Amino acid sequence: MTSPTPVPFSEPPYLSGLPSPYYTASHRKWQAAVYAFISEHLTPHAFDWEREETVPEHVFHTFSKHHMLIPTLPAPLPVKQLKDAGIHELLGVLKVEDFDAFHGLIYCDEMQRSGLSGPPASMTTGMAFGVPPIFKFGSTELQQRFLPDFFWGRKRACIAITEPDAGSDVANIKTTATKSKDGKHYIVNGTKKWITNGIWSDYACMAVRTGGPGAAGLSLLIVPLKGHPGVDMRRLKVSGQISAGTTYIELDDVKVPVANLIGEEGKGMLYIMRNFNHERLSIAIGACRQARVVLSAAFAYTMKREAFGKTLMEQPVVRQRLARAGAHLESLWAWIEQFVYQMTVLDKAVADVELGGLTAAVKAQSGIVIKECADCAVICFGGNGFTRTGQGEIAERMWREVNGVRIPGGSEDVMLDLMVRQLVKNYQRKTKEMERPQGSSRL
Repeated sequence: MTSPTPVPFSEPPYLSGLPSPYYTASHRKWQAAVYAFISEHLTPHAFDWEREETVPEHVFHTFSKHHMLIPTLPAPLPVKQLKDAGIHELLGVLKVEDFDAFHGLIYCDEMQRSGLSGPPASMTTGMAFGVPPIFKFGSTELQQRFLPDFFWGRKRACIAITEPDAGSDVANIKTTATKSKDGKHYIVNGTKKWITNGIWSDYACMAVRTGGPGAAGLSLLIVPLKGHPGVDMRRLKVSGQISAGTTYIELDDVKVPVANLIGEEGKGMLYIMRNFNHERLSIAIGACRQARVVLSAAFAYTMKREAFGKTLMEQPVVRQRLARAGAHLESLWAWIEQFVYQMTVLDKAVADVELGGLTAAVKAQSGIVIKECADCAVICFGGNGFTRTGQGEIAERMWREVNGVRIPGGSEDVMLDLMVRQLVKNYQRKTKEMERPQGSSRL
């Protein structure tokens, strides 16, 4: 449900009246419901909240009450755990067991409709990336202890991986978790940096070092944060996504029950890498909508702004700039839709292998595309695009959002390299599987 005549590039093709093989009646009904909810509770206020640098706490509770943080989880949803917690449907139009990856894509796209990622991220990041490791890899006891409160918004979570000296290089994490003499607690020491939602979080799904150096020494632990002895948190000033609550966390002899271990010791790197796939795809979807917002704003502006006796749209150089950005944008969206379709069809184990590197690539490409669209808008708006208020504010704002796509979830260069390395690995594996067995006449 959108404007009957959308500005070019402002909506994905399926919302612009063009046919699509991907979206069923269920998807379209869901899109209309999400659009209505977001239009009431988020989009009109997003710019004000970003200026104020904080989303009011009541907004989180509104979303939680209507189960509108649940769709940020990866598809398929954890149906049993949700139903055990008393959650059976979303917005009265979708049963949790019917939720698929395209419902997730629609939700993520709509949440970014204002163009700003800070306000939606302030509510969703912890649920989206901090909670899934618990229901994917945690014990039944751990799930029963934590999930109902997270699902209902009674408690808030965050994902705490990055450190001052370990960003995309996850295996270099230094925060330690050493067992106490009685074996009942882990004693956690270290620092975490750039942790979205951390300042409001009761718990963190935290990467810690329980063993030796490298990836094999990492584990995931549910660490209490807000008000817990030994934990100190402060907000960090960042250029974009300010209202998302980016946080610096210091941990000094923090006692954590050993029962808060997620899965097994030493398997943290595996859990983190699988969790990254959902994070990276979510970033790509959101960035694509942000690119739409800023590029369509530039498109509309160039049709009315005059210079040298004609509108900017009548200037060939301006049309060329818009065309180049638009081509990148629509190509990215087509790739995302194709990617999501593959996720709905492939077995989860197969998808993790076949799509892992490509997930990194689509995330990296989304950063490249939003930069192209934001640059285009700033140039088209001219001086207005360099001003933090007025009709060019959207361009200036979106330009500050760009690096919040290019760096979190794995920086751009690392993601592109990861794609190629994963493709080589898969190619070599498949080639070896096709080799003729020694002494055999068959392939």
